[in-house]
Amino acid sequence: MKFIQSTFSNLSVQQLYDILQLRSEVFVVEQDCVYQDIDNYDQVAVHVMGYHEDTLVAYSRLLPPSTYFEQSSIGRVIVKETFRQFGYGHDLMNFSIKYLANHYPNDVIKISAQQYLIKFYSSHGFRIIGEGYLEDGIPHIGMILGN
Repeated sequence: MKFIQSTFSNLSVQQLYDILQLRSEVFVVEQDCVYQDIDNYDQVAVHVMGYHEDTLVAYSRLLPPSTYFEQSSIGRVIVKETFRQFGYGHDLMNFSIKYLANHYPNDVIKISAQQYLIKFYSSHGFRIIGEGYLEDGIPHIGMILGN
């Protein structure tokens, strides 16, 4: 798995297309959730793309502090269904956490996690904060990494 990161303005048209296609494949089709994926945060995000050969199979969106949350954030975490058995989700999270730690070393990372993934995110050091809530009809919970 090869990871690259890019700001929105440096994404190629093909990279943007591949990102939106993968996000739609997982969040809209696989999870059967109709929601507004294009939300005006992509323009301020760092996009982490994980490739197996020439295919985008993993992705996350990193947001700086005071964008979505007061803290920096990792969102839109995806691994293509046919590649989940290889541990790429863990590789993606490790890369994303390291990137944010290098760019915002004194900051806490906050995520809005789908509740069925609590164990996954906990394995990366995240801990639950607050009560569960529905986001786009899917149970979520706030989690933080750091202080």
